[in-house]
Amino acid sequence: MDDPRSKIVLFVPSFAAILWGGMYVVSKWGFQSIPPVTLAFLRVFIGAAVLLGVVRVAYPRRSFTRRDWQGFAVLGVWVAVTMGTQFVGTDLTTASEGSLITVLTPVFTLGLGVGFLKEELTLRKLAGTVLAIGGTVFVLSGQYELATIGAGSAAGIGFLVVASAGWAAYTVCGKPLIRRYSALETATYSTVLAVPLLAVLVPVELRFTDATIRSVSVTGPLVAAVLYLGVLSTAVAWYCWYKGMEVTDAGTVAVFFFAQPIVGAALGAVVLGESIGTEFFIGGLLMALGVYVVTTAS
Repeated sequence: MDDPRSKIVLFVPSFAAILWGGMYVVSKWGFQSIPPVTLAFLRVFIGAAVLLGVVRVAYPRRSFTRRDWQGFAVLGVWVAVTMGTQFVGTDLTTASEGSLITVLTPVFTLGLGVGFLKEELTLRKLAGTVLAIGGTVFVLSGQYELATIGAGSAAGIGFLVVASAGWAAYTVCGKPLIRRYSALETATYSTVLAVPLLAVLVPVELRFTDATIRSVSVTGPLVAAVLYLGVLSTAVAWYCWYKGMEVTDAGTVAVFFFAQPIVGAALGAVVLGESIGTEFFIGGLLMALGVYVVTTAS
């Protein structure tokens, strides 16, 4: 990372992980009032609106070829697949299952980066990733009873695995467009094109499942939760994630994803008063060491 701009990778993707750290609790709470696919649609719709407003100011005269729009559309499909399966899977699984399956996302990203972008898989990068995985699992073992894995729906676990693979594909497939244009434009137009795909699924969810809009009234906390998911966890976090891809490879950016469950555990302690033990600190140190090893691998 000789380019000074590359130093941005040390905090921008990690900021995305911080924002995602509280997403599981917020979305799980939101499901009490809004069905999963409907909440995913609202999240992406709000995120797309925010991103589009920013990109119109930043790049007012940008135009794209048909091939570019096809690329954005492919990314939009991955967004729709990821958001739909992630929210349905989260609704059907336990907290421990959701947090543990999250570990698969950077693993898938590393593999797809090597397979499709021809990124180099060095021993140092592999070792750092393994350290980060071990640290994350160590943290989760202190936060949850991992012996209860499997208590949730098998379908829910399957949905979360698909969501992990989908986000990895979104990360890797976005690289060519990020190189050609920018992280902001790629995140914006892929999100915008995902909106109609998720919109189509909302009436399907309400018609063919027992899902209903259960909230009697629009409350302040509910609005805050939806705005958190749309503005922070989507618009800001997705831009930050892709911004890291501007200056480094997918395998390096992916390692920051391991911070998500660790941030979630820390927020649980601060906001909800949950206890954290020595596993949290030991696991956090291992994860941080893994991130350091990966980000200094070149």
